[in-house]
Amino acid sequence: MPILPPFPTELLRRYDRPGPRYTSYPTAPQFSESFGVPQLMEAAHQSNGDPIPPRLSLYVHVPFCANPCFYCGCNRVITRDRSRSGPYRNRLGREIGMMSGLFDPDREVVQLHFGGGTPNFLTPAQLADTLRDLRDHFRFSDAANRDISIELDPRELTPDDIAELVAAGFNRASLGVQDFDLAVQQAVNREQDVGATLAVLDACHRHGMRSVNVDLIYGLPQQTLEGFAHTLDTVIGARPQRLAVYSYAHLPELFRPQRQIRAEDLPSPEMKLELLQLAIQRLTAAGYVHIGMDHFALPDDELAMAQSRGGLHRNFMGYTTHADCDLIGLGVSAISRIGDSYSQNVRDLTAWEQAIDAPRLPVWRGMRLSADDQLRSDVIQRLMCQGEVPIDAIERAHGIDFSQYFADSLRRLEPLQDDGLVWIEPERIVATPEGRLLLRVIAMCFDAYLPRVSAPARYSRTV
Repeated sequence: MPILPPFPTELLRRYDRPGPRYTSYPTAPQFSESFGVPQLMEAAHQSNGDPIPPRLSLYVHVPFCANPCFYCGCNRVITRDRSRSGPYRNRLGREIGMMSGLFDPDREVVQLHFGGGTPNFLTPAQLADTLRDLRDHFRFSDAANRDISIELDPRELTPDDIAELVAAGFNRASLGVQDFDLAVQQAVNREQDVGATLAVLDACHRHGMRSVNVDLIYGLPQQTLEGFAHTLDTVIGARPQRLAVYSYAHLPELFRPQRQIRAEDLPSPEMKLELLQLAIQRLTAAGYVHIGMDHFALPDDELAMAQSRGGLHRNFMGYTTHADCDLIGLGVSAISRIGDSYSQNVRDLTAWEQAIDAPRLPVWRGMRLSADDQLRSDVIQRLMCQGEVPIDAIERAHGIDFSQYFADSLRRLEPLQDDGLVWIEPERIVATPEGRLLLRVIAMCFDAYLPRVSAPARYSRTV
């Protein structure tokens, strides 16, 4: 089975270190409980007052899952009591009403995403009702590239459910697969029938979903090159428009379910990188474009086209085509990015319910970004999305001398340049093909907070 040349073992050991995934900068561990509802309201007021207020992107978190997947580090509530979905949906409606009141009614929504947990723990009718609440309180764009997307567990769906979701207005879906190998599924407590999963994917295409994404994970227990190759070939045969191939982050000290995974069953860092290289090779050979760190898309998909024109953006939902939006998070633990601020809802379901019933916005923590935060966020965003930093553009946008401002960062990059991970040129900094596998390591050189935090306790490893 031919794969790309292996990474030198010494380099793997050197760069296999804990580090952020950079779905935001600063990252969530920097958020403070001193940021609350008054600060969120002020951020929204200032954003409304911009000469051209940003468009809006909405995220709705549904925490419930019927069964625990041992690999998962998301905020979820394990229950098979389906009666819990109705009260949660009703409270979401009330939070939507409170949150929408902070924003001018003419601000346009161009993106909506339901994540979890398992969003389809709610019935199609409950999801349609929530979407109706959102439409009643926010002005949705009529543009052809408007995204209304949802993460789906194919084990909890029928093809008829897909027809109801499309009728409600959903035009994108993301299906959790992770791996079709039975030994891997059993090791992570997620057995999933291949035929049923493909039937749901086919239903998404057949009923008119504009795009379907499939989530895979490499680095899971019991994974082999042969087994993962079979999974890749099966998914490629179904031709989803996008794939996300995530690195498994093993942090059992933070996520209790991961303690069910035996460390000796995990692939080595060398094998993990071979699994990633295998995915890159198989998917690019099948015509997919490698987007950013862990995403792939067909060339005519909007994600690939956005990257080609420099319009790709990365946030808590991963890679997106909708840059320059204020992100409004709804539901337990959801994160918002409003203007120059981040805010996060409480992570405990009972505390979130009590806040909504009070009624008050369920803000737990957040932060206002300094000028330095915004500058470094811009640099890291460009690295993670385009694999390079255009020095002149950064200098013009932020009024700095790049070489002086980032002298420390450039010194940190020198060993990476010596190891062939990055090119440092007068006009730009570029990740090499090898460096694109370790974009997080390159971005860490621009992170002003890392020297001040205990990285091993908070972040997954970069390989």
